Amino acid sequence: MSEVPAPEPSLGAIPVLGSLRALREWRAAAFDARQSVGFVPTMGALHDGHLSLVRRSLQENDLTIVSIFVNPAQFAPHEDLATYPRTLPTDLVSLSTVVETVTAAGGQAQAVRTPSAVFVPSVKDMYPSGIVQNVEEQRGTFIEVKGFSHQMEGKSRPTFFRGVTTVVTKLFNAVQPTAAYFGQKDIQQACLLRRMVRDLLMAHPTPENLHIVPTHRHEDGLAMSSRNAYLTPPERAVATTLYNALQEARRAWDDGCTRSEAVVRANALVYGAISASSAAGIAMRLDYIEMNDPETFEVLPDEARKSEGKPVILSGALWVGKTRLIDNVLLGDYSRILV
Repeated sequence: MSEVPAPEPSLGAIPVLGSLRALREWRAAAFDARQSVGFVPTMGALHDGHLSLVRRSLQENDLTIVSIFVNPAQFAPHEDLATYPRTLPTDLVSLSTVVETVTAAGGQAQAVRTPSAVFVPSVKDMYPSGIVQNVEEQRGTFIEVKGFSHQMEGKSRPTFFRGVTTVVTKLFNAVQPTAAYFGQKDIQQACLLRRMVRDLLMAHPTPENLHIVPTHRHEDGLAMSSRNAYLTPPERAVATTLYNALQEARRAWDDGCTRSEAVVRANALVYGAISASSAAGIAMRLDYIEMNDPETFEVLPDEARKSEGKPVILSGALWVGKTRLIDNVLLGDYSRILV
């Protein structure tokens, strides 16, 4: 059985596929060699959280491909498309340092795996009909998961998930991965994509092979995010406020409080931090903290209490200066979510 030939190396000593045609040639070779392909879709500005997804894919697949594409369709006209970090050269160097040694079945032979390729498509490749950020002016084909895109993050960013589901469908069609890997930090997005894959009867990947990997955090608990780069040093010092508030709600929930009581306790912690930060000249604004059903994304009833085995998404969003941070923790038995 022949191996997939490596494309010519590029920046950061990792093969780069800069066109849809190049990707399809690479994927056809992988099909011919009957090699499994793990896929990590990203918008670049890679950090250790992204690299943890790459490591998981390397452990489980013959080949691993990473995409880097800042998707215009998921940014509203007033959002940060123009300023979103674009760091391709350092991203490629970071990926070239990721190495996993995998033991074959039977515990004998070992294989050393590194990322096999990086797909860096153009906007024209991804949106042949063109793309603008104003949904009312868009033309072409878009994917929308009805009834599951307006809650949680969708309440604050009403066009966001339409853009995400559209671009991920395109990427899945192009890459045809055996398995795909997403981070828990964007939990609603990951669960929504798993539903989309199931609803559209996709085979590459199947719903079972769309994996959600636990959030990677800094030592102080802040979830790793490309947008953390926007934070000034004083803002970074208070950026754990959201995570601390979610932990307060978790403690309240575990202590037998109702949903509304747990959320009130979390909000109180945030408002206390906002007051203290304001005195120091740091602006913070709470968007939301809420507890939602992981299947429907609907808010739990006010009087809901902890139920053994029932999973709950506890999530929130907080503005720190001009940076919007999101985070979540999963409560109950979430073994069917993080797989």
